[in-house]
Amino acid sequence: MKTKQYFGVAALSVLMACTNTSNKSTESKDSTTHKTEVVAATNINFKDAKLQSIYSSYINLKDALVASKLTDAQTASKALAAELITYSGCENTAVTAHKIENAKDIVTQRKEFTALSSDVIALFKHAELSSGTIFIQHCPMANKGDGGDWLASEKKIQNPYYGSEMMECGAVVEEIKAK
Repeated sequence: MKTKQYFGVAALSVLMACTNTSNKSTESKDSTTHKTEVVAATNINFKDAKLQSIYSSYINLKDALVASKLTDAQTASKALAAELITYSGCENTAVTAHKIENAKDIVTQRKEFTALSSDVIALFKHAELSSGTIFIQHCPMANKGDGGDWLASEKKIQNPYYGSEMMECGAVVEEIKAK
């Protein structure tokens, strides 16, 4: 009996995790007509210029996924891969960025974005910020309920895993601040 109650509570929690009632389809499509809201971002500056470039390229990729723009995400991930390959220790992350570049659909790009974000988050947690705050955000619904994290320059949630389907699904789970 307790198992049924546990699963009932778990199912209810998953359903309540995101309040957006839009269709949550995971079919492969590229809807390039989505409008994304421009939000005020904090000014992020790193002591290392190379990290500054990696962060900017990552944000461009995240924004392309938020807008559900397949070709923009391919272009942004190509630029990010070029930045990552030249940064010591990030060679494998560059391979993941190339997977996003070569993906034929937005669903595959978003799946690979999870692994890429995990690596990049670890990199920036140890980076020296000279100004600004980086927000680590999490969507519990991403990846078929396994969840997914990403970095943002603003607190406002703009979900790269679902775009306009569930734009505000997620929460800030951590902040990386200048010291």
